[in-house]
Amino acid sequence: MAPEVRAELVRDVMTPGVVAVRPDASLVEAARLMRAQDIGGVVVADGQEVVGVLTDRDIAVRAVAEGLDPQTVSARAVCTPDPLVVGPQDPLRAAVTLMREHSVRRLPVVEDGMPVGMVSLSDLADAWDAKAAP
Repeated sequence: MAPEVRAELVRDVMTPGVVAVRPDASLVEAARLMRAQDIGGVVVADGQEVVGVLTDRDIAVRAVAEGLDPQTVSARAVCTPDPLVVGPQDPLRAAVTLMREHSVRRLPVVEDGMPVGMVSLSDLADAWDAKAAP
């Protein structure tokens, strides 16, 4: 029988802090930031407003594979606009359900209209692994 994960809220597993790019940032800028931070996705933010999520997969599939120039194409052009979001106090099950139903791997965590973190499938797996360890 699989061990039960005890984390109950998004805040228990999310990665706090926000790594963001401006909507007009080039895909090269975004990719370099992802590499420097060792992450697979960033929030696209206009000031404090979340306008999208840009992932390494978005860059590869929506830009590079289509022959677009990552030095001139903006984050806004290929990001997922108006992303689904969760709050830090939301039940973890709600985040899992959103990810499953909408086939997304990352959700921005927003509190009082401001991004405060990100929760990813990797965060969920890490939480599960921590609880599974003897």
